[in-house]
Amino acid sequence: MLLEIKDLHVEAEGKEIVKGVTLTIRDNEQHVLMGPNGSGKTTLAKAIMGHPQLKITHGDILLDGESIKDLKPNERSKKGIFLQFQNPTEIEGLGLMNFLNTARGASGTSQSFKDFMTEVKDTSTKLKIKEDLIGRSLNYGFSGGEKKKTEILQMSVLKPRLAILDEPDSGLDVDAVRLVAQSIIEQQKKTNNGLLVITHYSRILNYMSPQFIHVMHDGKIIREGGKELIETIEKEGYEAK
Repeated sequence: MLLEIKDLHVEAEGKEIVKGVTLTIRDNEQHVLMGPNGSGKTTLAKAIMGHPQLKITHGDILLDGESIKDLKPNERSKKGIFLQFQNPTEIEGLGLMNFLNTARGASGTSQSFKDFMTEVKDTSTKLKIKEDLIGRSLNYGFSGGEKKKTEILQMSVLKPRLAILDEPDSGLDVDAVRLVAQSIIEQQKKTNNGLLVITHYSRILNYMSPQFIHVMHDGKIIREGGKELIETIEKEGYEAK
């Protein structure tokens, strides 16, 4: 089993946000987590990644059968977990290329610098990332859509075993959503990684084939099913029985 979340309870600033979530993800599976604002989706994602401001009060998170709940975020990253942020941070003075190359080195990849540069160029072209953005500071002055594309570029370079994508479609126009979805699927075909996509809307899912849909509300997963559940949600809402 790639990822196992067992009866997880998570607090933020003394308030319980995640209230007993159990979830499993295997290699090469596509999972989608949906639900209204404030349901705990992003907190769950951050808890998997080890956000220091969150407190796990009960339950466990296992990767390949071993608990990671006490590991620091960088240690989880080295084990192959990647989190694409909902609102990526702007860091003036940190060049995007330097950041990508440093992250590549820290991940322990055997990829050569030449292959790294080729991949950055090819992925940037497919995502239609403007060439001048590659030479600028990380996310500094980028639009919301450009930030999201840059996060997918990071995923392509790092080749994680588990990719958690928090609203990868927000801030993107229709064409950009298609490009991002295609890049995510292409990456999974190359690496057989596990995917957890968090989204409010179904538009990015029109270009994907998720096997598992999970609906989260008030800190709990209240409904689960296959891709057919998406149509039900669109017609009846998140809380429909």
